[in-house]
Amino acid sequence: GFTISEFIASRVLSTPSFQMGSSFSLIDHSGQPIDQSVFEGHPSAVFFGFTHCPEVCPTTLNDLALAKQDLSGDDTVKVYFITLDPARDTVDVLAEYVPYFGPDFTGITGPEADVTALAKSWGIYAQKSSVSDDDYNIDHTATVFLLDDSGQFAGTITYGESQEIAVKKLENLMKKSS
Repeated sequence: GFTISEFIASRVLSTPSFQMGSSFSLIDHSGQPIDQSVFEGHPSAVFFGFTHCPEVCPTTLNDLALAKQDLSGDDTVKVYFITLDPARDTVDVLAEYVPYFGPDFTGITGPEADVTALAKSWGIYAQKSSVSDDDYNIDHTATVFLLDDSGQFAGTITYGESQEIAVKKLENLMKKSS
């Protein structure tokens, strides 16, 4: 619930809205063109990561899938997984990986320069680190960005945040978007 001051503030102060990221033209995990308009018409959760990630990415995507299962009422939240590793995360790789988490999950890839520019426009930190001569990890921002049905920034879910809080944030996102 709200504290009295939060309730009053929510009635008096307007919530600032701003667009996250820049326009883009990439490819989804089914091989179809995709752009920023995909974030409009429904609430969205956006996460940048990579399929070879040993822990953070699969955990975050699984946590989102579980949170979506716990939502009361109609679940209208779409999840977008934007790769930070387009060299390895091809359409075919994403097509195998992303559907595991649910039908409302979409993987996004494309040319490395375009993906890097998109990540930078969202303020995403991403740095390759060698694991062996022929393998690497990517240290990266592990925040899930929440967007309302206009594609405007509406909040975040941080890595490791409790399932209960994540579900509440998604429910609030759906209320704002209806």
